Amino acid sequence: MKALTLRPHWAWFVVNGYKDVENRSWPTRLRGRIWIHASSSSVTRAEYAHFLSICKDRRIKKIPRREEIRFGGIVGSVEIVDCVTSSRSYWFSGEYGFVLKNARKTRFKSMKGRLGFFEAG
Repeated sequence: MKALTLRPHWAWFVVNGYKDVENRSWPTRLRGRIWIHASSSSVTRAEYAHFLSICKDRRIKKIPRREEIRFGGIVGSVEIVDCVTSSRSYWFSGEYGFVLKNARKTRFKSMKGRLGFFEAG
């Protein structure tokens, strides 16, 4: 199955079902379930502060501590159902948005990520 690497805090939003669009500068024709890989760098203090402000704005109540956000491996999966150039989603801000549905968390599996889509088992 293909995987896509995201910064760990964005990966958390995706696999917990909060983020319904993933922004990219390139389009995709890929549809179906993919793994979500959290990049190997931990969440910085500035990223965590931004994460908290988004949680507050989106009224997300169950918020992990910074050190609880997993990184450097597969954290879940999601289905890509479309690729759009505009959207009313709170999360859309890119040139292209991969529309996401049916997020699932999974047991963490440590592995290196790559740019773009990559094969991850």
